[in-house]
Amino acid sequence: MTAHSLLFGKRLRAFVKGNPGCVDGGSKWSKGVTSIVRVATSGVESKTESLPSGRRLFKNLYLWLRLNKEFNKRLFDIVFSLFVLIGFSPLYLLLVSLIALSSKGPIFYMQKRVGKNYKLFTCIKFRTMVTNADEVLLDLMDSPVFRQEFENNFKLKKDPRITRIGRFLRLTSLDEFPQFWNVLLGDMSVVGPRPLVVEELPKYGGYIDKVLTIKPGITGLWQVSGRNDIPYSRRIQIDLYYAKNHNFWLDIWIIIKTIGVVLVPKNNGAY
Repeated sequence: MTAHSLLFGKRLRAFVKGNPGCVDGGSKWSKGVTSIVRVATSGVESKTESLPSGRRLFKNLYLWLRLNKEFNKRLFDIVFSLFVLIGFSPLYLLLVSLIALSSKGPIFYMQKRVGKNYKLFTCIKFRTMVTNADEVLLDLMDSPVFRQEFENNFKLKKDPRITRIGRFLRLTSLDEFPQFWNVLLGDMSVVGPRPLVVEELPKYGGYIDKVLTIKPGITGLWQVSGRNDIPYSRRIQIDLYYAKNHNFWLDIWIIIKTIGVVLVPKNNGAY
């Protein structure tokens, strides 16, 4: 992309947001911008009047979508989530059956997480632990080794609370399959920063305000970059980077990488 096209894009966005002073009315460049904005806003620009109404409508819609990044992301989330939940419903039912047969207890695990703008929501996952996991954790905290690991990562690499089917679900990330319902409800996005528990927020320091400007994701940069094998400080940097630089094509790349992690889960840092 040339410097000219970048400047063009910045001025166009500023113009559409109501700052006409950013366009020099006497330049050829400004005439081009003005004609494009007319197409996007009023549809009366002379060059497009000769186009069929369908093509004018498509052009207007295309320009409007480019200027509405949040709308695009939400639309993609809804379409993609519906596709996964409907298309993979046989797998969903199979996993439900395996969880029910492997151990006693509920199929799903519900936990409060912190979403966009500090909004708390109930995150849904397949249950991967024994039903008395909290009690077992208290006993494990008597060990200085387990306590230090849990305080550093909020996870245990060799967690004795995880069931046999739960270990497989975590390794393949299929335990997060139900979170597509969270996406449909609007609490999460398909791609985004990690959904955090309240206790993790202080670790982010002043960065947390920026990270929570967008919805947490089922998958994200940290999941395809080594996941739990990454030091916690690096996870924070990854979440912050995504919050600042996320875009449609980055999301597509992450989704493709995630599919690879699910299909070939070896050494992906999931546990």
